[in-house]
Amino acid sequence: MSNTNLPSVDIGIIGGSGVYNIDGFAKSEEIDINTPFGKPSDSYIIGELNGITVAFLPRHARGHRLLPSELNYRANIYGFKALGVSHIIGISAVGSLREDRPPLDLVIPDQLIDRTRQRQSTFYGNGVVVHIPFAVPFCPDLSQLLYNTASNVAERVHLGGTLVTIEGPTFSTKAESMLYRQWNCDIIGMTTYQEAKLAREAEICYATISMVTDYDCWRESGDDEVTVETIIGYMKQNSANAQTIITRVLPEISQERSCLCHNCLAGSIMTAPDQIPDETREKLSILIDKHLK
Repeated sequence: MSNTNLPSVDIGIIGGSGVYNIDGFAKSEEIDINTPFGKPSDSYIIGELNGITVAFLPRHARGHRLLPSELNYRANIYGFKALGVSHIIGISAVGSLREDRPPLDLVIPDQLIDRTRQRQSTFYGNGVVVHIPFAVPFCPDLSQLLYNTASNVAERVHLGGTLVTIEGPTFSTKAESMLYRQWNCDIIGMTTYQEAKLAREAEICYATISMVTDYDCWRESGDDEVTVETIIGYMKQNSANAQTIITRVLPEISQERSCLCHNCLAGSIMTAPDQIPDETREKLSILIDKHLK
């Protein structure tokens, strides 16, 4: 399908490890999107959920074929922008760095630390300089809605906390895990930082449901080694809760946004409009044109 004939979508959902589809879609169809940054992880699955038009993207592709460092984060977020989404909800598996965040708990984090090294995490450059505010990396309004809804679905949900994003695909060493605890990090994952940052650059509200699957490797008990089997087992137990939360929260999400996410490029573009190369401006038109009038 040509990008000029894309359907209009309200909300985007990114599914992580163990969440490769959303049940209950009405009138679903698959859409392939070409972006200036390459191909997204997979086709976007478009459908209606609780009366809301939603686009679902499996982060690691169906069949889990892509490493965290292989994900084309820019293409994934750009594709959602091309569909017109105002909000993105991420779902991800995380390890816990705190005793009081055991497996099967849900966390709606409010802060991020980036420990990745090999990833493209900005749309800008090539003749246009943009410095967005990112002190509050998740949309506070969307995060609060997720917490309110999740609290009525899951047994233990936590609002707030710092998520450290590591390069992967290897899990942490014990020394690294202990270091992150000294930094007062609460949970650890491999994908969230780039999604949140690029969503902000695209003026899309972004928040995530972090599903605790393990205690990383900092505990001394000896029975908490991180394994894929453990992670997938807990993800399967929590995936039903995640889908229920998403279905219930969708009608609560307002398109009238009062947060700063939807207009964060205002005053953030440093380059004079007449100095932006034509090729770059065309490539980024859906992101920056409204601020260059």
